[in-house]
Amino acid sequence: MGVEIRKIVSQVETIYAEGFGKVEKPITRVVVGAVIKNPFAGKYQEDLQELTDIGEELGVTLTEIALKYLPGEVENYAKGAIIGMDGELEHGGAILHPRYGRTMRETIGLPCSALISCNKKVAPPGALIDLPLMFRDEAAIRSHYDTVPNFGIPDAPKADEIVVIAVLTDGGRPHPRIGGKTLEDYAKAKAEAAK
Repeated sequence: MGVEIRKIVSQVETIYAEGFGKVEKPITRVVVGAVIKNPFAGKYQEDLQELTDIGEELGVTLTEIALKYLPGEVENYAKGAIIGMDGELEHGGAILHPRYGRTMRETIGLPCSALISCNKKVAPPGALIDLPLMFRDEAAIRSHYDTVPNFGIPDAPKADEIVVIAVLTDGGRPHPRIGGKTLEDYAKAKAEAAK
């Protein structure tokens, strides 16, 4: 792998009850963050292809790790980056947008047109980031609009590092009841389109 990784941190959360009752089925959320060296820290670089290549590699690596912890089928996902203070927001964009999402989807086995929600920011070590979630291949499924809040790594990113993040879940929000398009609607439409 061309990327220089200092460490990988995995966080697994399984929700059995929320609010005032048990959930219909346990919902597991897996967050995996890689702390990597930013090759362009402290300087302006016009061509960010090296970061795009790093994103392509990490899309596979972090998704494979997350899948090992996820007991059910992927329903939601997200991606994110926290860029150290000697980097710039565009460094996170170069990792996350051109190829990272495509390799995440391919590793999961999903259509390449599916949107993956994302968040990125420049911040010091220990910074927290909220990671917005959406259903894996249909943006209008309201039951799956969710957020993994406050993910961070206490000693990262250092000024010359980037924390690159992948999130997978096997469910949406606990007790969704605000209406809108449902998973059942999605499955019915998909079956009709396949005829």
